[in-house]
Amino acid sequence: MTIEDIDVDSAINSVKELLKKEHGLSPALKSALKSALEVLLVLVALLLNRITLNSKNSSKPPSTDPNRKKTSKKGKSDRKPGGQKGHNGTTLEPVNDPDEVTELKIDRRTLPKGPQYQEIGHEIRQIIDIDISRFVTEYRAQILEDDQGNRFVASFPEGVNRPVQYGFNLKANAVYMSQYQLIPYDRVRDHFQDQMHIPISAGSVFNFNKEAYERLEPFEQWAKTKLAKFDLMHADETGINIGGKRHWLHCASNASLTLFYPHAKRGTVAMDEMGILPFFKGVLCHDHWKPYYRYECIHALCNAHHLRELERAWEQDDQQWAKEMQALLIDIAKAVEDAGGWLSPDEAERWRKRYRKLLKKAETECPPPDESQRKGKRGRLKRSKARNLLERLRDFEQDVLRFMDVESVPFTNNQGENDLRMIKVQQKISGCFRSMEGAKIFCRVRSYLSTCRKQGMTATEALTLLFQGKNPDFMKMDEA
Repeated sequence: MTIEDIDVDSAINSVKELLKKEHGLSPALKSALKSALEVLLVLVALLLNRITLNSKNSSKPPSTDPNRKKTSKKGKSDRKPGGQKGHNGTTLEPVNDPDEVTELKIDRRTLPKGPQYQEIGHEIRQIIDIDISRFVTEYRAQILEDDQGNRFVASFPEGVNRPVQYGFNLKANAVYMSQYQLIPYDRVRDHFQDQMHIPISAGSVFNFNKEAYERLEPFEQWAKTKLAKFDLMHADETGINIGGKRHWLHCASNASLTLFYPHAKRGTVAMDEMGILPFFKGVLCHDHWKPYYRYECIHALCNAHHLRELERAWEQDDQQWAKEMQALLIDIAKAVEDAGGWLSPDEAERWRKRYRKLLKKAETECPPPDESQRKGKRGRLKRSKARNLLERLRDFEQDVLRFMDVESVPFTNNQGENDLRMIKVQQKISGCFRSMEGAKIFCRVRSYLSTCRKQGMTATEALTLLFQGKNPDFMKMDEA
Protein backbone atom coordinates (compact mmCIF):
# COMPACT_ATOMS: atom_id res chain seq x y z
CA MET A 1 0.00 0.00 0.00
CA THR A 2 1.40 3.40 -1.01
CA ILE A 3 0.27 6.78 0.34
CA GLU A 4 1.91 9.98 -0.91
CA ASP A 5 4.95 8.02 -2.19
CA ILE A 6 5.36 6.23 1.16
CA ASP A 7 5.39 2.44 0.97
CA VAL A 8 3.45 1.68 4.15
CA ASP A 9 3.91 -2.09 3.93
CA SER A 10 7.69 -1.74 3.68
CA ALA A 11 7.78 0.67 6.63
CA ILE A 12 5.78 -1.75 8.80
CA ASN A 13 8.04 -4.66 7.85
CA SER A 14 11.15 -2.58 8.64
CA VAL A 15 9.86 -1.87 12.14
CA LYS A 16 9.25 -5.58 12.70
CA GLU A 17 12.77 -6.47 11.52
CA LEU A 18 14.37 -3.85 13.78
CA LEU A 19 12.41 -5.24 16.71
CA LYS A 20 13.74 -8.73 16.01
CA LYS A 21 17.37 -7.52 15.87
CA GLU A 22 17.23 -5.57 19.15
CA HIS A 23 19.26 -7.53 21.76
CA GLY A 24 19.74 -4.93 24.53
CA LEU A 25 16.30 -5.31 26.04
CA SER A 26 15.15 -7.77 28.68
CA PRO A 27 12.95 -10.62 27.33
CA ALA A 28 9.91 -9.39 29.29
CA LEU A 29 10.25 -5.76 28.13
CA LYS A 30 10.99 -6.86 24.58
CA SER A 31 7.91 -9.06 24.57
CA ALA A 32 5.75 -6.23 25.93
CA LEU A 33 7.12 -3.75 23.38
CA LYS A 34 6.61 -6.24 20.59
CA SER A 35 2.97 -6.80 21.57
CA ALA A 36 2.31 -3.06 21.89
CA LEU A 37 3.94 -2.29 18.55
CA GLU A 38 2.01 -5.07 16.83
CA VAL A 39 -1.26 -3.61 18.15
CA LEU A 40 -0.23 -0.14 16.96
CA LEU A 41 0.73 -1.50 13.55
CA VAL A 42 -2.64 -3.21 13.24
CA LEU A 43 -4.39 0.06 14.11
CA VAL A 44 -2.26 1.95 11.58
CA ALA A 45 -3.13 -0.60 8.91
CA LEU A 46 -6.86 -0.35 9.70
CA LEU A 47 -6.79 3.45 9.59
CA LEU A 48 -4.87 3.43 6.31
CA ASN A 49 -7.40 1.05 4.82
CA ARG A 50 -10.12 3.53 5.71
CA ILE A 51 -8.53 6.73 4.49
CA THR A 52 -7.53 5.17 1.17
CA LEU A 53 -11.12 4.20 0.35
CA ASN A 54 -12.78 6.35 -2.30
CA SER A 55 -15.64 6.18 -4.80
CA LYS A 56 -13.60 4.04 -7.22
CA ASN A 57 -12.75 1.21 -4.81
CA SER A 58 -15.73 1.28 -2.42
CA SER A 59 -19.37 2.34 -2.14
CA LYS A 60 -18.43 5.80 -0.86
CA PRO A 61 -20.01 8.60 -2.94
CA PRO A 62 -17.76 10.75 -5.16
CA SER A 63 -18.59 13.79 -3.02
CA THR A 64 -16.43 12.33 -0.20
CA ASP A 65 -13.32 11.99 -2.38
CA PRO A 66 -10.62 14.43 -1.20
CA ASN A 67 -9.56 16.95 -3.86
CA ARG A 68 -11.51 15.05 -6.47
CA LYS A 69 -10.88 15.98 -10.06
CA LYS A 70 -13.48 15.83 -12.76
CA THR A 71 -12.24 13.46 -15.40
CA SER A 72 -13.77 12.82 -18.78
CA LYS A 73 -13.88 9.29 -20.12
CA LYS A 74 -13.99 10.68 -23.64
CA GLY A 75 -10.92 11.76 -25.49
CA LYS A 76 -10.44 15.17 -27.07
CA SER A 77 -12.82 15.96 -29.88
CA ASP A 78 -12.53 18.17 -32.94
CA ARG A 79 -16.05 19.43 -32.39
CA LYS A 80 -16.57 23.07 -31.59
CA PRO A 81 -18.30 24.00 -28.32
CA GLY A 82 -22.08 24.28 -28.40
CA GLY A 83 -24.80 22.49 -30.32
CA GLN A 84 -23.76 20.46 -33.35
CA LYS A 85 -25.41 20.33 -36.76
CA GLY A 86 -28.63 18.36 -36.64
CA HIS A 87 -29.01 18.92 -32.90
CA ASN A 88 -32.56 19.71 -31.77
CA GLY A 89 -32.11 22.91 -29.84
CA THR A 90 -34.45 24.81 -27.55
CA THR A 91 -34.75 28.04 -29.52
CA LEU A 92 -37.89 30.01 -28.69
CA GLU A 93 -40.61 29.70 -31.30
CA PRO A 94 -43.42 32.24 -31.80
CA VAL A 95 -46.85 31.25 -30.51
CA ASN A 96 -50.02 31.46 -32.59
CA ASP A 97 -52.28 32.74 -29.80
CA PRO A 98 -50.53 35.52 -27.89
CA ASP A 99 -52.27 36.67 -24.71
CA GLU A 100 -51.85 40.34 -25.53
CA VAL A 101 -51.32 42.12 -28.86
CA THR A 102 -50.01 45.67 -29.06
CA GLU A 103 -50.37 47.45 -32.41
CA LEU A 104 -47.45 49.74 -33.27
CA LYS A 105 -48.29 52.55 -35.73
CA ILE A 106 -45.84 54.56 -37.77
CA ASP A 107 -45.83 58.26 -37.05
CA ARG A 108 -46.66 59.48 -40.55
CA ARG A 109 -45.10 62.85 -39.73
CA THR A 110 -41.69 61.18 -39.88
CA LEU A 111 -42.24 59.86 -43.42
CA PRO A 112 -41.05 61.65 -46.58
CA LYS A 113 -43.73 63.96 -47.91
CA GLY A 114 -45.27 63.43 -51.33
CA PRO A 115 -45.98 59.75 -52.00
CA GLN A 116 -49.14 57.94 -50.87
CA TYR A 117 -48.71 55.09 -48.32
CA GLN A 118 -50.81 51.95 -47.82
CA GLU A 119 -50.61 49.26 -45.15
CA ILE A 120 -49.36 45.90 -46.51
CA GLY A 121 -48.82 43.88 -43.31
CA HIS A 122 -46.95 43.64 -40.03
CA GLU A 123 -43.52 42.67 -38.76
CA ILE A 124 -44.07 40.57 -35.65
CA ARG A 125 -41.84 40.24 -32.60
CA GLN A 126 -42.90 38.44 -29.41
CA ILE A 127 -41.78 38.59 -25.80
CA ILE A 128 -42.42 35.40 -23.86
CA ASP A 129 -42.68 36.17 -20.16
CA ILE A 130 -44.42 34.84 -17.07
CA ASP A 131 -47.09 36.39 -14.90
CA ILE A 132 -46.95 35.01 -11.34
CA SER A 133 -50.14 36.23 -9.79
CA ARG A 134 -53.04 35.29 -7.59
CA PHE A 135 -56.16 33.98 -9.32
CA VAL A 136 -59.37 34.03 -7.27
CA THR A 137 -62.54 32.24 -8.37
CA GLU A 138 -65.70 33.37 -6.59
CA TYR A 139 -68.81 31.21 -6.61
CA ARG A 140 -72.11 33.00 -5.97
CA ALA A 141 -74.80 30.48 -5.16
CA GLN A 142 -78.25 31.83 -5.91
CA ILE A 143 -80.69 31.94 -2.98
CA LEU A 144 -84.41 31.70 -3.59
CA GLU A 145 -87.13 32.16 -1.01
CA ASP A 146 -90.79 31.19 -1.33
CA ASP A 147 -93.77 33.08 0.04
CA GLN A 148 -93.56 31.05 3.25
CA GLY A 149 -89.97 32.08 3.98
CA ASN A 150 -88.30 28.77 2.94
CA ARG A 151 -84.87 29.34 1.44
CA PHE A 152 -83.26 27.35 -1.38
CA VAL A 153 -79.52 27.69 -2.16
CA ALA A 154 -77.82 26.53 -5.37
CA SER A 155 -75.31 23.69 -4.94
CA PHE A 156 -71.62 24.54 -4.91
CA PRO A 157 -69.20 22.41 -7.00
CA GLU A 158 -67.72 19.34 -5.34
CA GLY A 159 -64.83 20.25 -3.06
CA VAL A 160 -65.94 23.86 -2.50
CA ASN A 161 -66.75 23.52 1.19
CA ARG A 162 -65.59 26.71 2.93
CA PRO A 163 -66.10 30.45 2.59
CA VAL A 164 -62.41 30.80 1.56
CA GLN A 165 -60.07 27.93 0.69
CA TYR A 166 -56.99 27.07 -1.32
CA GLY A 167 -57.41 25.68 -4.86
CA PHE A 168 -55.93 22.42 -6.17
CA ASN A 169 -53.44 24.22 -8.44
CA LEU A 170 -51.99 26.06 -5.44
CA LYS A 171 -51.78 22.82 -3.46
CA ALA A 172 -50.12 21.03 -6.37
CA ASN A 173 -47.56 23.83 -6.72
CA ALA A 174 -46.76 23.81 -2.99
CA VAL A 175 -46.27 20.02 -2.94
CA TYR A 176 -44.18 20.25 -6.11
CA MET A 177 -41.82 22.76 -4.53
CA SER A 178 -41.67 20.94 -1.19
CA GLN A 179 -41.46 17.28 -2.22
CA TYR A 180 -40.04 17.43 -5.74
CA GLN A 181 -37.73 20.46 -5.64
CA LEU A 182 -36.94 19.82 -1.92
CA ILE A 183 -37.48 23.45 -0.91
CA PRO A 184 -37.96 23.91 2.87
CA TYR A 185 -41.44 24.78 4.15
CA ASP A 186 -40.53 28.33 5.22
CA ARG A 187 -39.12 29.16 1.80
CA VAL A 188 -42.24 27.78 0.10
CA ARG A 189 -44.25 30.08 2.36
CA ASP A 190 -42.05 33.05 1.38
CA HIS A 191 -42.52 32.24 -2.31
CA PHE A 192 -46.31 32.46 -2.10
CA GLN A 193 -46.21 35.60 0.05
CA ASP A 194 -43.59 37.48 -1.99
CA GLN A 195 -44.59 36.43 -5.50
CA MET A 196 -48.37 36.18 -5.26
CA HIS A 197 -49.30 37.92 -1.98
CA ILE A 198 -51.07 34.78 -0.78
CA PRO A 199 -50.86 34.19 2.97
CA ILE A 200 -49.79 30.60 3.54
CA SER A 201 -48.12 29.04 6.58
CA ALA A 202 -45.52 26.28 6.88
CA GLY A 203 -48.26 24.27 8.60
CA SER A 204 -50.47 24.64 5.53
CA VAL A 205 -47.67 23.30 3.30
CA PHE A 206 -47.37 20.29 5.58
CA ASN A 207 -51.14 19.78 5.39
CA PHE A 208 -51.00 19.86 1.59
CA ASN A 209 -48.28 17.20 1.66
CA LYS A 210 -50.33 15.12 4.06
CA GLU A 211 -53.38 15.42 1.83
CA ALA A 212 -51.29 14.25 -1.14
CA TYR A 213 -50.07 11.30 0.97
CA GLU A 214 -53.63 10.28 1.84
CA ARG A 215 -54.82 10.62 -1.75
CA LEU A 216 -51.93 8.40 -2.89
CA GLU A 217 -52.85 5.35 -0.81
CA PRO A 218 -54.53 3.65 -3.85
CA PHE A 219 -51.41 4.36 -5.92
CA GLU A 220 -49.15 2.72 -3.33
CA GLN A 221 -51.30 -0.43 -3.24
CA TRP A 222 -51.39 -0.50 -7.04
CA ALA A 223 -47.59 -0.07 -7.25
CA LYS A 224 -46.93 -2.92 -4.79
CA THR A 225 -49.17 -5.31 -6.73
CA LYS A 226 -47.67 -4.24 -10.05
CA LEU A 227 -44.03 -4.50 -8.93
CA ALA A 228 -44.56 -8.00 -7.50
CA LYS A 229 -45.67 -9.19 -10.96
CA PHE A 230 -42.71 -7.83 -12.96
CA ASP A 231 -40.03 -10.13 -14.38
CA LEU A 232 -37.24 -7.82 -13.15
CA MET A 233 -36.94 -5.62 -10.09
CA HIS A 234 -34.10 -3.67 -8.48
CA ALA A 235 -33.81 -3.49 -4.69
CA ASP A 236 -31.61 -1.26 -2.58
CA GLU A 237 -31.63 0.52 0.76
CA THR A 238 -29.90 3.51 2.28
CA GLY A 239 -29.58 5.05 5.72
CA ILE A 240 -31.73 8.05 6.65
CA ASN A 241 -31.97 10.22 9.74
CA ILE A 242 -35.39 10.45 11.42
CA GLY A 243 -35.50 12.56 14.57
CA GLY A 244 -31.77 12.11 15.12
CA LYS A 245 -31.89 8.30 14.92
CA ARG A 246 -30.65 5.96 12.21
CA HIS A 247 -33.40 4.48 10.05
CA TRP A 248 -33.49 2.85 6.63
CA LEU A 249 -35.19 3.75 3.41
CA HIS A 250 -35.96 0.75 1.19
CA CYS A 251 -36.44 1.05 -2.55
CA ALA A 252 -38.04 -1.38 -5.00
CA SER A 253 -38.03 -0.21 -8.60
CA ASN A 254 -37.47 -0.84 -12.29
CA ALA A 255 -37.61 1.25 -15.45
CA SER A 256 -41.38 1.77 -15.08
CA LEU A 257 -42.11 2.02 -11.35
CA THR A 258 -40.59 3.25 -8.10
CA LEU A 259 -41.63 2.59 -4.51
CA PHE A 260 -39.89 3.91 -1.39
CA TYR A 261 -40.55 2.75 2.15
CA PRO A 262 -39.00 4.01 5.44
CA HIS A 263 -38.44 1.70 8.40
CA ALA A 264 -36.40 1.44 11.58
CA LYS A 265 -34.97 -1.90 10.41
CA ARG A 266 -32.79 -2.80 7.45
CA GLY A 267 -33.55 -6.52 7.06
CA THR A 268 -36.46 -8.81 6.32
CA VAL A 269 -38.77 -7.31 8.96
CA ALA A 270 -38.86 -4.09 6.94
CA MET A 271 -38.95 -5.88 3.58
CA ASP A 272 -41.88 -8.05 4.65
CA GLU A 273 -43.75 -5.00 5.92
CA MET A 274 -43.11 -3.22 2.62
CA GLY A 275 -45.15 -6.01 1.06
CA ILE A 276 -43.44 -6.68 -2.29
CA LEU A 277 -40.59 -9.19 -1.96
CA PRO A 278 -42.65 -11.94 -0.25
CA PHE A 279 -44.75 -12.14 -3.45
CA PHE A 280 -42.04 -11.49 -6.05
CA LYS A 281 -40.92 -14.44 -8.22
CA GLY A 282 -38.91 -12.71 -10.97
CA VAL A 283 -35.24 -11.66 -11.10
CA LEU A 284 -34.18 -9.47 -8.19
CA CYS A 285 -31.09 -7.32 -8.83
CA HIS A 286 -29.29 -6.25 -5.65
CA ASP A 287 -25.88 -5.74 -4.02
CA HIS A 288 -25.68 -9.08 -2.10
CA TRP A 289 -27.25 -7.78 1.10
CA LYS A 290 -27.85 -11.19 2.74
CA PRO A 291 -31.54 -10.71 3.73
CA TYR A 292 -32.49 -10.55 0.03
CA TYR A 293 -31.53 -14.23 -0.26
CA ARG A 294 -34.30 -15.21 2.12
CA TYR A 295 -36.84 -14.63 -0.63
CA GLU A 296 -37.74 -17.30 -3.16
CA CYS A 297 -36.90 -15.50 -6.36
CA ILE A 298 -34.05 -15.47 -8.89
CA HIS A 299 -31.12 -13.29 -7.91
CA ALA A 300 -28.70 -11.14 -9.91
CA LEU A 301 -25.80 -9.35 -8.24
CA CYS A 302 -24.62 -5.81 -8.97
CA ASN A 303 -21.28 -5.96 -10.75
CA ALA A 304 -20.59 -2.27 -10.21
CA HIS A 305 -20.06 -3.20 -6.56
CA HIS A 306 -17.76 -6.05 -7.60
CA LEU A 307 -15.67 -3.76 -9.81
CA ARG A 308 -15.16 -1.33 -6.91
CA GLU A 309 -14.30 -4.10 -4.46
CA LEU A 310 -11.87 -5.63 -6.94
CA GLU A 311 -10.25 -2.20 -7.31
CA ARG A 312 -9.79 -2.05 -3.52
CA ALA A 313 -8.33 -5.56 -3.40
CA TRP A 314 -5.85 -4.59 -6.09
CA GLU A 315 -4.88 -1.21 -4.65
CA GLN A 316 -4.76 -2.04 -0.94
CA ASP A 317 -4.07 -5.78 -0.82
CA ASP A 318 -1.96 -6.03 -3.99
CA GLN A 319 -4.12 -8.89 -5.33
CA GLN A 320 -3.16 -9.44 -8.96
CA TRP A 321 -6.14 -11.72 -9.59
CA ALA A 322 -8.49 -8.88 -8.63
CA LYS A 323 -7.10 -6.69 -11.41
CA GLU A 324 -7.52 -9.52 -13.92
CA MET A 325 -11.07 -10.30 -12.73
CA GLN A 326 -12.02 -6.65 -13.04
CA ALA A 327 -10.85 -6.62 -16.67
CA LEU A 328 -12.63 -9.93 -17.36
CA LEU A 329 -16.00 -8.71 -16.05
CA ILE A 330 -15.71 -5.56 -18.16
CA ASP A 331 -14.89 -7.68 -21.24
CA ILE A 332 -17.91 -9.93 -20.60
CA ALA A 333 -20.17 -6.89 -20.27
CA LYS A 334 -18.85 -5.54 -23.58
CA ALA A 335 -19.42 -8.91 -25.27
CA VAL A 336 -23.02 -9.01 -23.99
CA GLU A 337 -23.65 -5.47 -25.22
CA ASP A 338 -22.20 -6.26 -28.66
CA ALA A 339 -24.34 -9.41 -28.86
CA GLY A 340 -27.53 -7.44 -28.28
CA GLY A 341 -28.17 -8.13 -24.59
CA TRP A 342 -27.45 -11.82 -24.06
CA LEU A 343 -25.00 -14.54 -25.14
CA SER A 344 -25.63 -17.91 -26.72
CA PRO A 345 -25.14 -20.91 -24.39
CA ASP A 346 -21.86 -21.87 -26.09
CA GLU A 347 -20.45 -18.35 -25.93
CA ALA A 348 -21.54 -17.96 -22.31
CA GLU A 349 -19.87 -21.23 -21.36
CA ARG A 350 -16.56 -20.07 -22.88
CA TRP A 351 -16.64 -16.97 -20.68
CA ARG A 352 -17.55 -19.08 -17.63
CA LYS A 353 -14.52 -21.29 -18.16
CA ARG A 354 -12.25 -18.23 -18.16
CA TYR A 355 -14.04 -16.94 -15.05
CA ARG A 356 -13.58 -20.22 -13.16
CA LYS A 357 -9.96 -20.58 -14.30
CA LEU A 358 -9.13 -17.12 -12.94
CA LEU A 359 -10.83 -17.86 -9.60
CA LYS A 360 -8.89 -21.13 -9.33
CA LYS A 361 -5.68 -19.18 -9.89
CA ALA A 362 -6.81 -16.69 -7.22
CA GLU A 363 -7.02 -19.51 -4.64
CA THR A 364 -3.22 -19.67 -4.68
CA GLU A 365 -2.72 -15.92 -4.36
CA CYS A 366 -5.50 -15.42 -1.79
CA PRO A 367 -5.86 -18.69 0.17
CA PRO A 368 -8.38 -19.31 2.96
CA PRO A 369 -7.31 -18.99 6.63
CA ASP A 370 -5.04 -21.70 7.97
CA GLU A 371 -7.25 -24.09 9.97
CA SER A 372 -4.23 -25.10 12.08
CA GLN A 373 -4.34 -21.61 13.64
CA ARG A 374 -7.84 -22.15 14.99
CA LYS A 375 -6.62 -22.63 18.60
CA GLY A 376 -9.93 -23.85 19.94
CA LYS A 377 -12.01 -21.20 18.19
CA ARG A 378 -15.40 -22.32 16.95
CA GLY A 379 -17.17 -21.28 13.79
CA ARG A 380 -15.86 -19.71 10.63
CA LEU A 381 -12.38 -18.19 10.82
CA LYS A 382 -12.11 -14.50 9.92
CA ARG A 383 -11.33 -13.82 6.25
CA SER A 384 -9.75 -10.81 4.64
CA LYS A 385 -11.92 -8.56 2.48
CA ALA A 386 -10.22 -9.89 -0.63
CA ARG A 387 -10.89 -13.49 0.42
CA ASN A 388 -14.54 -12.76 1.16
CA LEU A 389 -14.90 -11.23 -2.29
CA LEU A 390 -13.24 -14.22 -3.92
CA GLU A 391 -15.58 -16.66 -2.17
CA ARG A 392 -18.63 -14.62 -3.13
CA LEU A 393 -17.60 -14.56 -6.80
CA ARG A 394 -17.02 -18.33 -6.61
CA ASP A 395 -20.10 -19.38 -4.63
CA PHE A 396 -22.56 -17.04 -6.40
CA GLU A 397 -21.26 -17.47 -9.94
CA GLN A 398 -24.74 -17.86 -11.46
CA ASP A 399 -25.97 -14.65 -9.83
CA VAL A 400 -22.83 -12.71 -10.78
CA LEU A 401 -23.04 -13.76 -14.46
CA ARG A 402 -26.82 -13.87 -14.89
CA PHE A 403 -26.66 -10.81 -17.13
CA MET A 404 -25.04 -13.04 -19.78
CA ASP A 405 -28.05 -15.35 -20.08
CA VAL A 406 -31.14 -13.15 -19.56
CA GLU A 407 -31.56 -10.15 -21.83
CA SER A 408 -33.57 -8.12 -19.31
CA VAL A 409 -30.96 -8.50 -16.53
CA PRO A 410 -28.48 -5.58 -16.43
CA PHE A 411 -24.79 -5.70 -15.53
CA THR A 412 -25.33 -3.44 -12.51
CA ASN A 413 -27.97 -2.37 -9.99
CA ASN A 414 -27.61 1.24 -11.13
CA GLN A 415 -31.37 1.62 -11.59
CA GLY A 416 -31.95 1.08 -7.89
CA GLU A 417 -29.04 3.29 -6.87
CA ASN A 418 -30.14 6.10 -9.19
CA ASP A 419 -33.66 5.98 -7.78
CA LEU A 420 -32.24 6.48 -4.26
CA ARG A 421 -30.01 9.39 -5.23
CA MET A 422 -32.53 12.18 -4.59
CA ILE A 423 -33.15 10.78 -1.11
CA LYS A 424 -29.52 11.52 -0.27
CA VAL A 425 -29.94 15.02 -1.69
CA GLN A 426 -32.95 15.56 0.57
CA GLN A 427 -30.93 14.45 3.60
CA LYS A 428 -28.12 16.84 2.70
CA ILE A 429 -30.56 19.73 2.40
CA SER A 430 -32.73 19.04 5.44
CA GLY A 431 -30.35 17.02 7.60
CA CYS A 432 -33.12 14.68 8.72
CA PHE A 433 -36.82 13.97 8.81
CA ARG A 434 -38.40 15.31 11.98
CA SER A 435 -40.77 12.38 12.32
CA MET A 436 -41.64 9.01 10.79
CA GLU A 437 -44.85 10.61 9.51
CA GLY A 438 -42.82 13.14 7.51
CA ALA A 439 -40.61 10.36 6.11
CA LYS A 440 -43.66 8.33 5.03
CA ILE A 441 -45.21 11.37 3.34
CA PHE A 442 -41.99 12.07 1.47
CA CYS A 443 -41.54 8.45 0.39
CA ARG A 444 -45.08 7.97 -0.94
CA VAL A 445 -45.17 11.30 -2.79
CA ARG A 446 -41.69 10.76 -4.29
CA SER A 447 -42.67 7.22 -5.30
CA TYR A 448 -45.61 8.66 -7.23
CA LEU A 449 -43.61 11.45 -8.84
CA SER A 450 -40.72 9.16 -9.79
CA THR A 451 -43.14 6.67 -11.35
CA CYS A 452 -44.95 9.40 -13.29
CA ARG A 453 -41.63 10.71 -14.63
CA LYS A 454 -40.74 7.21 -15.82
CA GLN A 455 -44.13 7.08 -17.56
CA GLY A 456 -43.44 10.31 -19.46
CA MET A 457 -45.52 12.64 -17.25
CA THR A 458 -44.19 15.80 -15.64
CA ALA A 459 -44.36 16.25 -11.88
CA THR A 460 -46.69 19.24 -12.26
CA GLU A 461 -49.13 17.27 -14.41
CA ALA A 462 -49.04 14.37 -11.97
CA LEU A 463 -49.78 16.52 -8.91
CA THR A 464 -52.52 18.48 -10.67
CA LEU A 465 -54.27 15.21 -11.54
CA LEU A 466 -53.82 14.03 -7.96
CA PHE A 467 -55.56 17.03 -6.40
CA GLN A 468 -58.28 16.85 -9.05
CA GLY A 469 -59.00 13.34 -7.80
CA LYS A 470 -57.98 11.65 -11.07
CA ASN A 471 -55.60 8.75 -11.73
CA PRO A 472 -52.88 8.95 -14.40
CA ASP A 473 -53.55 7.14 -17.69
CA PHE A 474 -51.04 4.37 -16.93
CA MET A 475 -53.07 3.39 -13.87
CA LYS A 476 -56.35 3.60 -15.80
CA MET A 477 -55.01 1.17 -18.39
CA ASP A 478 -54.49 -1.46 -15.69
CA GLU A 479 -57.93 -0.77 -14.24
CA ALA A 480 -59.43 -1.44 -17.68
